[in-house]
Amino acid sequence: MTEAPESAGANGGAHARYTPGTPCWVSLMVHGMAATQAFYAELFGWEFQPGPQQLGPYARALLDGREVAGIGQLPPDRHLPIAWTPYLASHDVDLTAETVRLCGGTIGVGPLDAADAGRLAIGSDPSGAVFGIWQAAAHLGSGIAGVPGTPAWNELLTFETANVAKFYKALFGYEEEPVKSADLDYVTLRLDGRPVAGIHGVGHTMPRDRGPHWMTYFEVADTDDTLERLVGLGGHVLQPARDSAHGRVATVADPEGARFSLIQSPR
Repeated sequence: MTEAPESAGANGGAHARYTPGTPCWVSLMVHGMAATQAFYAELFGWEFQPGPQQLGPYARALLDGREVAGIGQLPPDRHLPIAWTPYLASHDVDLTAETVRLCGGTIGVGPLDAADAGRLAIGSDPSGAVFGIWQAAAHLGSGIAGVPGTPAWNELLTFETANVAKFYKALFGYEEEPVKSADLDYVTLRLDGRPVAGIHGVGHTMPRDRGPHWMTYFEVADTDDTLERLVGLGGHVLQPARDSAHGRVATVADPEGARFSLIQSPR
């Protein structure tokens, strides 16, 4: 697991720009924006304020007054998968978008300006997994980390790691740290020696209703208590709580079906 830059931690204040390639923001586009906000407000204690409206109604979630994630409204005629999307930091979103195309990926949205907040594009890697690219201006990204209700880790679930890892390395120059195991296909992506994201090759165990996709892990104080609250709010448990080397984790979905994971880090 990893965190945002140290100056974006729980002690607050202005935070540093994210190193290019670092997940700096997560965003969710849904049909029922008000109901989704109410769900996450109860689950994580988020509050909301309006954000840039270039892609339709959009709100930024706040935790202790600091921005942590975004939730937007899908147009009624757009029937896209409801999914949390991580944004990777870039100093030049236009150049990164062009590199995505040159390396076999696609760009579906942008690049475009989000008012004075920054510039963005949304694309997919050669396996089809969707991710965002963010060039910060006024909005640097998530301003708090390491406390319950904040993104703790982003992991790509794909068929196999080798080829898709080459794609992301070409974009941002990641250092790759493969897990040396006969029964686990996993690569940790590092920047400046620091783990920033993971790629998990799951082969034929990929969910039939989902192709390769990014999964965001949110920090919680108690995974089991959070699961109970989630179910009471209309969410769904996809993989029950289990202990891992990084803490107690579970995979869940919100009432509209957006999948994410909960992690209670070791104390």
